[in-house]
Amino acid sequence: MKNGLIRLQKIIPGIVEDLVYATEENFTGKAVYPPSAVAFLQKGVAERLKRVQKDLQKRGLALKIYDAYRPLSVQKKFWELVPDPRYVGDPAVGSKHNRGAAVDVTLIDGEGKELGMPSGFDDFSERAHRKFSDCEAQLLTNREILQEAMERAGFLLDREEDTEWWHFDDPEWASFPLLDITFEELL
Repeated sequence: MKNGLIRLQKIIPGIVEDLVYATEENFTGKAVYPPSAVAFLQKGVAERLKRVQKDLQKRGLALKIYDAYRPLSVQKKFWELVPDPRYVGDPAVGSKHNRGAAVDVTLIDGEGKELGMPSGFDDFSERAHRKFSDCEAQLLTNREILQEAMERAGFLLDREEDTEWWHFDDPEWASFPLLDITFEELL
């Protein structure tokens, strides 16, 4: 554990991780994390996420992690591509991800299949907004199940912009420092 960050698998063994920024399947079109990247969070944040996982398992569901801790140097690259605070945190202030205090997640069923949501991950359209409702009822239900499970465990919705259904913040995020530790250093 460095600067409070802990590998998520140590707290929630077997949690499904699909760190999209370690692949080309993200809004940048290229891998910005090394292929060996795994999810790290502050220990208390990971413990809170463990409660969500246990809660969802009662319903035959689980979490899939898209992103967790993100080095500040990567945040700067994102900002160069999309300098819009509705979708990318300004690196001058730092993102909650840069503190290991935010997580991007979705729901999966017992076989590991993602449940449909109103949009895909990293969608910079209104479909990704938490209040978007012009879609199939089941997609809205899935989003609501995720949101309610995260809120029951104490996670906060990003209410500043409300543009990402997948993004959740730990209530103690401001107490953690901005970090720029590479995944290679963490591993």
